[in-house]
Amino acid sequence: MSESADATGTRPLALVTGASRGIGAAVARALAPRYDLLLGGRDEAALSELAAELPGAHPWPVELTDADALATATAGIDRLDVLVHSAGVGLLGTVAETDAETWRRQFDVNVVAVAELTRLLLPALRAARGDVVLINSGSGFTARAGWGSYAASKFALRAFADALRAEEAGHGLRVTSVHPGRVDTEMQRGVVEHEGGEYDTGRYLRPESVAGAVLLAVTAPDDAVLTEVVLRPAGA
Repeated sequence: MSESADATGTRPLALVTGASRGIGAAVARALAPRYDLLLGGRDEAALSELAAELPGAHPWPVELTDADALATATAGIDRLDVLVHSAGVGLLGTVAETDAETWRRQFDVNVVAVAELTRLLLPALRAARGDVVLINSGSGFTARAGWGSYAASKFALRAFADALRAEEAGHGLRVTSVHPGRVDTEMQRGVVEHEGGEYDTGRYLRPESVAGAVLLAVTAPDDAVLTEVVLRPAGA
């Protein structure tokens, strides 16, 4: 929870998944003035490019759904002040057209990988009395037609956050779910194309606005926890 350097002069450490683009990259930039960073993602070139512009940042390329690779990547992380889960997929379709493999992929990325990475890093998070922030969605509260498997995964992600918060409060962990409305990202462009609409950036939140909510959560005073932060585009 502390954002100040420790007695050795070392800055606190944050790990951000999905950091190669979109919300994850914006979160990394928002945290960079206060934290050293591990930039998680699969696109090593994009991660290296971002790391080059952020002092104290290092690429952390890993396939989050590969349990063995994840265990290897987390080995040696003894203390972690902030873990931000920003990686995710948004696979849309009606219940009638969504097959079992799509359901499995959606849950594997959006829920199972999140749970496993958190489990592996709990000792490091406990050591720092750290923060876990989960980038969820408005679909974590409401399921609409055509969004069934995605919304189900986000409902499950919210349930995971609630359980983690209850279990780890005694270890000093703070757990925050961030629920943005539609955000101007590549994934959003794919959603609008799927819906057959026209893309208008003015209708959506900026990734930097979501990153601001993450920064607010992890820098809150030690006697407070932002359990859920809901953001919507102004005027929507």
